[in-house]
Amino acid sequence: MTAARTYLDYNASAPLRAEARAAMVAAMDTLGNPSSVHAEGRAARAIIEHAREEVAKLVNAHASEVVFTSGATEANNWVMAGSWDEICVSSIEHDSVLAPARASGARLSSLPVSTIGVVDVEAAKSILARASERSQRVLVSLMLANNETGVMQPAAEVAAEARRLGATMHIDAVQAPGRIRVDFAALGADAMVLSAHKLGGPRGAGALILRDGVTLPPLIRGGGQERRRRGGTENVTGIAGFGAAVAAVQHETDAVARMRRLHTMLEDGVLRLTPMATIIGRDAKRVANTSCIALPGNAAETLVIKLDLEGIAVSAGAACSSGKVGPSHVLEAMGLGADMARAVIRVSLGPQTSEGDIAAFLAAWEKVAKPAAIAA
Repeated sequence: MTAARTYLDYNASAPLRAEARAAMVAAMDTLGNPSSVHAEGRAARAIIEHAREEVAKLVNAHASEVVFTSGATEANNWVMAGSWDEICVSSIEHDSVLAPARASGARLSSLPVSTIGVVDVEAAKSILARASERSQRVLVSLMLANNETGVMQPAAEVAAEARRLGATMHIDAVQAPGRIRVDFAALGADAMVLSAHKLGGPRGAGALILRDGVTLPPLIRGGGQERRRRGGTENVTGIAGFGAAVAAVQHETDAVARMRRLHTMLEDGVLRLTPMATIIGRDAKRVANTSCIALPGNAAETLVIKLDLEGIAVSAGAACSSGKVGPSHVLEAMGLGADMARAVIRVSLGPQTSEGDIAAFLAAWEKVAKPAAIAA
């Protein structure tokens, strides 16, 4: 009999929701190409447009502003590849923003962060002002909630300054929906990126929210899909699952409060069992589900493996880069140093997380972390 496992890595990928699975199975039985004008094609098109409405509703955008993509990495790369003279990007962004920004050929300016992981707004304003003086086409990129620490960023304040200076504002909101309220219009963003599988939708589906009137060079040419911005037959099945997951999130009115309660239970338990541990960003405003835990003197990869053997799934930093041996660039940007940055694991909860899951983690943590701390 297979032992029960405890999944606490929702920031990497959430379990597929039953609603999303059902919508995907139904979409698989839809015959037509969504670009065809016959009844079968119109049925497939209706699935896409229904999902587009649900995604727009989730973030208070217009349906016309939702462009479906293969995921957040594609969407972030698309924005970074725009014809920018200069990109002002925070030093704690995901690699899917930082890597294409560096490869874009644009001049780069880094927005610094404090020791608790929050972008320095006043420094950002000064950097933006200088960029606007010397460059015509300026892009500003800032995530809404950090994927490793859960710390929320002052995106609305930075966006207001970007708007005042005539710069374009891009927000990576991948880790925010379902954990905090996301309002595209109120944030003042020009572009926002979402991912289906962080919400319990399928892997391989995402969206770029592009404010009406804002243009980017087409990502893929050769078709009229997505208003000629991304050619090729749409992933009807994945989009159907995305829309169903988004609809389910909007009906979970008590999920955030419950996650926050479990989140507090988790962190209080960790500090009780291992007082030498540090909760990164604990003094900052964070989303309700993410804990970044450092146990100095111990390799994060070792802790992750030991917890995995105890039946607990967590990660060492961002899932896209946690397979690499090396310190987190996010934590180094916060000034924590390479040794501390190598000693951090990320525990992330979701709407399906239970008190039993937290108890299982703490039991495993006591078994794994205390001997590690003594050895260190």
